[in-house]
This record gives sequence, structure tokens and C-alpha cells, in this order.
Amino acid sequence: MSALAALRAALGDIVDVSDASLEGARADRSGHAAVGRPLAVVHAETVEHVQQTMRIATETGTPVVIRGAGTGLAGAANAGTGEIVLSTRRMARIHEIRPDDLLAVVEPGILNADLNAALAPHGVWWAPDPASRDISTVGGNIATGAGGLLCAKYGVVRDAVLGIDLVLADGRLLHLGHRTVKGVTGLDLTSLVIGSEGTLGVVVGATLKLRRLTPGTTCAIAAVFSDARTAATASAAVTAAGIQPAIMELMDAAALAAVHALLVLPAPATGSAQLTIQTDGPAAREEADRIAELLVAHGGAVTLSDDPAEGERLLTIRRSMHAAMAALGTTLIEDVSVPRSALPAMFDEITRIEHNYGLTIPTVVHAGDGNLHPNFIFDGPDVPDHVWAAADELFRAAIGLGGTLTGEHGIGTLKSRWLAEELGEDQWRLQRDIARVFDPAGILNPGKVFTAS
Repeated sequence: MSALAALRAALGDIVDVSDASLEGARADRSGHAAVGRPLAVVHAETVEHVQQTMRIATETGTPVVIRGAGTGLAGAANAGTGEIVLSTRRMARIHEIRPDDLLAVVEPGILNADLNAALAPHGVWWAPDPASRDISTVGGNIATGAGGLLCAKYGVVRDAVLGIDLVLADGRLLHLGHRTVKGVTGLDLTSLVIGSEGTLGVVVGATLKLRRLTPGTTCAIAAVFSDARTAATASAAVTAAGIQPAIMELMDAAALAAVHALLVLPAPATGSAQLTIQTDGPAAREEADRIAELLVAHGGAVTLSDDPAEGERLLTIRRSMHAAMAALGTTLIEDVSVPRSALPAMFDEITRIEHNYGLTIPTVVHAGDGNLHPNFIFDGPDVPDHVWAAADELFRAAIGLGGTLTGEHGIGTLKSRWLAEELGEDQWRLQRDIARVFDPAGILNPGKVFTAS
């Protein structure tokens, strides 16, 4: 029996072969698509559906691509010819909320924003805050090791997951991690799965570490600088001073101008870059005043407000970055991280690469933790050779400054060719071999992360 026939016999109507679903599963938000069309999309609604799908895939040797909301930016959830798409988007239930233990047990398909809306009446929240929080799933956050705007103060997904329920390639179900704050029994397989991009198994549940809702107000700061390097120097000074804002985002001139155009706002001054900063908690105003003094000392034109509406308006500008880039053309959205003190030097490298290749590279930065998102804009579906060459120099520059290829988007298909260069050949082979222990037949997300090239 073929894989498709077996899936239909076992799972019935949740096996989707409609043109729209198959075509939609080829691409994510990176703007890039897999070659060909997948075999089918399985809209799993239960753990048992996932297990049945994986057993059939193993028996028939059919590759499987796990998919949530499809908001990834590295091509990791893109499915091509002959592959089964296993969607966990319909698995969106909350099984348990325990404010006393600061944990929740959820399914992978729940959206970040929906989860926090459900948690708020209990006085708790889940901290990971990607810019796509309204449309990204918790399972996708776990698969990519997502970060976001708040991670400099509140951590990334890896800091906010206590345990994971994982279905292996052969259909076995594992319960990884703990419900306790501490737990060091055996190897930390929970952390290994976080950021593994669907190469180790299917996340079907998660025990999440919650936080109490922060008391006090929030203060918002907007600081405009003459250029991005100056803004980066100012943000590094805030970090060096020991102040920890909840949010500290930097938009360079090209990024800021594009977002203002999209939102029909007055055009910013030519060349100007902006820091958007938010402080929270009981000391929010005191911290904001200290930050404002530092920014002024570094040449910033600063406005400060404790009006929540103004703070949300400023964050809307930042969160509109992806839409603004999409309006300019096809986008290769990159994701390098450097030590925070190296941000000015990284902007020097971006300027050099722009000059050498005749490009404009709009860049937005989680300045609180040194994670940059340079954007390469081009026409057509395929990345031109000169853009890949520029991206190659960008990656090498970040690594040369003590940084890394990716801070939160993952490797997927777009960065797999550079992975061994950062890890070294021995570590690359070790990591690939570990993946094969979980998936001996190599059917989980083949062609992603650990590619021979």
C-alpha cells in the first residue's frame, strides 16, 4: 500500500490533498519555496494522529516535514516532492494552567498571543515574544528556538520550557523534562529538542515555565540618532551601564524609512536611525530616566512617555518591519548575532558590504541582546548570486566578531551550507550523528540543517 493510501485508510478526512494546501505547504515567511509539491498535508488533531502518521512514514520510508503556522524565516517547514506535511496547527488546546507552580501544559498549535490571553486572568504570562506573536505557534517557537523583543530581559524559548512531549520517527512517544523548577536526571533532552527544527521528532505537547505579570507601569523611549552606528554605540552603553530594559530595538535608516512609508507616517530625517526602548516594573520610570540621560550623552534626540498607547504605537513601528520589507520585493531575512559590545563594528561591516556589492541592506536589531536582522531585497523568486555572496560576507563577519549564524530563526535550508564552518567539522558530524539516533532512517525534515553541502 502506498503512503498516501495508508494515510487515508488510517486517518480519513484529516489527510488533505487539495491544491491550495499542497501549494501553501511549499513555503514559509522566508519568501522561499521547496521544489515540487508534497504528497499530502495531515492536519493532526491528537497525539494519536501524529503517532499513526509517523508509523506509516517509517513503514513506507516517506519523508515528513513538521509544520505549524508556517511563519518561519529559514525554510525549515517547507515541503517538496513526495513529502508528508504533518501539521500540528489544529492541536491548540491548553490542558493545564497552574499559577501556583508557574507552569502551563499546552499543545503545540496554540498561538503565542492566544496563550497569553488565556493566561492573563490567572495573573501569569509566557515570556517569549517574537514579532510574529499574533500568528506564530508555541510548537514553532520551540522548533526554532525563537526569541523576540523581550528576550534581553526575560529570556528566549529555551529559558521558558520545562518539558516536551515528543513523538519519534517510529511513532514512540517520549515525555522529556520535568514539572519541577530543578531537574538534572540524565541528559537534558528537552534543551536538545528546542531549536532542532523538526529533525529529532514531533513536538506534541509542552510544559511551559510562566512568570507573574509584572507589577507597575511601562515607560517608552524613542531616540533618534544621526546614523545606525551611533545608535548601536548608545545601545551598547545602556547594556554596559547595567540597565536592563524589557525591550531595546534598533532600526537603521533604510528600515525606518520603509516602515514609515508603509504606515504612512512622516518620513524620518535622511540617514537617521532609531532606538525604541521600553522599561517595566516598579522601577520603570527611574530606569527610563537613566537610559534617557545615556542616550542624550551619545547624541540621541530623546522622547520619553509613560502613556501605554504611545508605547504600543512605537512597538507597532518595530513590529511592521517584515511587512515593510515584503512591500519592497522578495526578501532574504537574515539573523546573525554578535556580542552586544560588537554591534557598532557589525554595522561597520554591513556598511562595507553594502558599498562593495552596491546594495542597501535594511537592518533591524534586538539591540538588548545583539541579534541583527539584515534584509536583502531583490526581484523574482530566486536569490541572485551577488546577494548570496554578500550574505556570505555578512555571516563570516558576524562569526569573526565572536558571533553566530543565527540567533532565533534557525538554520533550515537557507543557512545549512555555512553550519559546518561555524561548528567545525567534528562538531557538525557529532550533531548530525545525534540526529540519526532519534531518526535512523533520516525521514524527519530531510535536506534541512545537516546537508552534505
